Amino acid sequence: MASDRRDDTAQGNAQHQQDLSRRKFLKNSGLLAGGLVGGGLFGGLLTGSLEKKEEKKKIAPVKKESMVMEARQFFSRQHDFDVLTAATEQIFPEDEHGPGAIKLGVPYYIDKQLAGRWGINGRDYRHSPYAVKLDDTDKSAGPAGEQSILDRGDIFMLGLRKLDDESQKRFKIGFDEAEEERQIEILQDFDDGKVAMNGVTSAEFFNLLLQATLEGAYSDPLYGGNKDMEGWKMKEFPGAQASYAGYIEQEEFKKLEPVSLRDYQGH
Repeated sequence: MASDRRDDTAQGNAQHQQDLSRRKFLKNSGLLAGGLVGGGLFGGLLTGSLEKKEEKKKIAPVKKESMVMEARQFFSRQHDFDVLTAATEQIFPEDEHGPGAIKLGVPYYIDKQLAGRWGINGRDYRHSPYAVKLDDTDKSAGPAGEQSILDRGDIFMLGLRKLDDESQKRFKIGFDEAEEERQIEILQDFDDGKVAMNGVTSAEFFNLLLQATLEGAYSDPLYGGNKDMEGWKMKEFPGAQASYAGYIEQEEFKKLEPVSLRDYQGH
């Protein structure tokens, strides 16, 4: 009996530590998804990523067979897409909590969005005059190039190629092939607005990339990301449930398997 009690206590302690770790993860990713994405917070996430993955020097290569059913719609050049893939994986890396941006299909989600109305700012007011920021202290132009003559597709293309140019200039290697610490260094400089770009600031591009990465990780799989609803499963989010009528009166908390909009549409 004493042995059984010790085993129960050990299991309870292990579960408690797991819950604490999970709550910390949910808190951090919740802050990001909610928009508190300042340099300090992102810098903390990058630092934490380095501490946890010192032994990992490069992004794991994309397994082509896992994406055989996907097709690019916006990016005509493979290298641009490879840079996007590497950047999103650094922003949302795979760890002990679950898959990262690559396995969640985030790069393909962004590709699909850029190929559609979102990529050309199709629902935005697009007439001149355009406000141009002088530097990152000028707040008159609004966030993410909203007052720029450039649309989101332009901003992504310029930003991704600037990421690669910076890597070539600093390290004589493409961004997608650079070591993890070097990729993080460049992304941090973009986040801080330290890299000069034409038509948009590097910080604006980075914030747009960060926003799209998180959307791809947590949006309904119908839109091309959050593959197999793994992003929702990490946060224990139930997805697009038709109704909670069968559970709302229950005193015990009920964990539900997530449901996608696809489940209602038969594909």
